Amino acid sequence: MRIVTHGGKFHADDAWAVAVLLILFPEAELVRTRDPAIIEAADFAVDVGGIWDPATGRFDHHQKGFEGARQSGVPYASAGLVWRDYGARCVAALAEAHAGRSLDEDTARQLAYAIDADIVQYLDLSDVGAAKNAPGGYGLSAVISGYNPSWMDEQRLGYGPDAEAYRTAQFRRAVAVLTDIMVNAVKYRVGALLAVEQVRGAEVLEGGRLLFLKNGALPWSAVVRKEMPKVLFVISYNMAEQRHMIHTVSVSTENFDARADLPEAWAGLRDADLAAVTGVPDAGFCHNGRFIASAKSYEGIREMARLALAEVDRLAAAPTA
Repeated sequence: MRIVTHGGKFHADDAWAVAVLLILFPEAELVRTRDPAIIEAADFAVDVGGIWDPATGRFDHHQKGFEGARQSGVPYASAGLVWRDYGARCVAALAEAHAGRSLDEDTARQLAYAIDADIVQYLDLSDVGAAKNAPGGYGLSAVISGYNPSWMDEQRLGYGPDAEAYRTAQFRRAVAVLTDIMVNAVKYRVGALLAVEQVRGAEVLEGGRLLFLKNGALPWSAVVRKEMPKVLFVISYNMAEQRHMIHTVSVSTENFDARADLPEAWAGLRDADLAAVTGVPDAGFCHNGRFIASAKSYEGIREMARLALAEVDRLAAAPTA
């Protein structure tokens, strides 16, 4: 099997598309060229060739009259075109290989759609000049473009086979980076799916206003925000650091506003200073933003949670000016 993409300067969209195909067809040969005969004979032609036809492995978007776009209106470049047809298969393969989980077709498709919304569409938008996915030079597209040889590299290597070999090696480095990003994206989302039931079944305390998670590494915020409107604070055990934490619950993913903040008197305090204010001997710290605090013991964090809830009640009962 042969995967062909264009030679010369590469972008994040073609590197992502090739990464997807190499995950699914790891024994495939990768060729970077603009030779029409080689492109025509390829099993997959990515970002080159002037044809979009998934049935024959053609995934270009540069041809005149191309108007491929998502239902949202976000246009396709080669990353999105390949992900559209192979994203779910790629997700399923990565979940099996890196998370040890077999996903049904519908779940794999849903995760692929989420990754498209979070990552792939921004690569496409950047490639077609419609948007950047981060300011300055640190968006993913800009980072991947940085793997291209600089003018100094080209001056050193010339413009012959050595320069093209170096560029191909750099392209493979970019593909490897994007493969890691895909793996991490899939592992995170598979983990989130597996965590949902554990979060839903976690112990609810203090009349439903406090949730206790035995494993603080579980991604809980989305479930609590959407399904547990009464919960004001979450306490958890941080296994890695062997301490207990109390967290506020954010109102949305768009800002840091919380359903309730930790007490103002705790802000920025640590160790003995925080212990003196809370009366909890093993209190550890409270972030200056009042969204997280710690104590060594479960008893300590429970007491801090009770104090935080009492402060919420006091503020609610205080007369307004």
